[in-house]
Amino acid sequence: MQYQQLQKFCIACVLSAGGCSSSWAQGESVAESAAKDAREVAEAEAPVGEAPAEPEIPQVVVSDRGVRGVLTPRGVTVIEPSVNYAHSTSSVVAIEGFTIIPALVIGLINVSQVQRDTFVAATAIRRGFGSGFEAEIYVPYTWRSEDSRQREVLDASSADLVTETDGDGLGDIEASLRYQINAGADGGPIYIAGVRVKSDTGKGPFDVDRMTFETEDGVRVGDVLLEQPTGSGFWGVQPSVTMLYSSAPAVLYGSLSYFWNIEENVNELGKVDPGDAIGASMGIGFAINERTSFSLGYEHNTVLKSTVENDNGLESNFDQIQVGSVLLGVSQRISANKTLNISVAIGATDAASDVQVTVRFPITL
Repeated sequence: MQYQQLQKFCIACVLSAGGCSSSWAQGESVAESAAKDAREVAEAEAPVGEAPAEPEIPQVVVSDRGVRGVLTPRGVTVIEPSVNYAHSTSSVVAIEGFTIIPALVIGLINVSQVQRDTFVAATAIRRGFGSGFEAEIYVPYTWRSEDSRQREVLDASSADLVTETDGDGLGDIEASLRYQINAGADGGPIYIAGVRVKSDTGKGPFDVDRMTFETEDGVRVGDVLLEQPTGSGFWGVQPSVTMLYSSAPAVLYGSLSYFWNIEENVNELGKVDPGDAIGASMGIGFAINERTSFSLGYEHNTVLKSTVENDNGLESNFDQIQVGSVLLGVSQRISANKTLNISVAIGATDAASDVQVTVRFPITL
């Protein structure tokens, strides 16, 4: 029996430490109940007067009826406060001109350096409804700061334009529904299907004040935000599927998702389609003991081309973006109904944040 519960804790570590690509994949409540059951079984099996035996590393991962559940059980509610910090830097060189030889450029050069810091305090509430279903709502409060340094656009000046902006407020509220497709009988893989809906409750990039750069002919060439947005400004829907496969003493996982950014009409620009995203992740999780577990993985998202179509039918296309991160996570059971989860994402591509640190504290009611 203790083998089964320790393996459940390992699965919960994978789900809770960012191992399933999308932000919805969290299963701490399973870890809490699994660790508690393993401890109770060990105490019951120990002879009177002797200390409880420590659970062994699992060799076979099945329950008494060959059934494994990794989502929130029926009637159980989990409240999860969390904080997230992300830091990113980028340097962009734009050349308005032509090159004679690789070392000589004729024209104007625009060099910009940007540093961004984002802090998100959020609360998620999950509840199990039985028959393999779980629902969640996620409410974030976002604070963002950006410092940029660049040369004046289309101006051959040696002076730098320095801007420091910030913004805070309610972020984009999300709702998720997940379903465990199969029971993973006889040690087979477990599949979980999910759908996440992201709102536009946060202040989007087109809702904040900005400074616009134009040529002498009135052609718009760029903007500088005077306030940082707290949301994306677009609704989005993300279906996903996750696979968990136990290979004692570890759990292997993989996930695929597709995020549909719903296009909208923006008065000043026209029809804006921010581009959909294809996501994938893979990794491995380990349960060290009934209290501690960790995971290691990689997540990659390909953001497809964005387009802007104005009222005259003219269309502008922007290249796709590759966002990849290395994922590290640790989960520690504090008590029978509380768990501390810490995850770190290290950027592996230029478009990814340099580092993201997330701390979650799920509480089972």
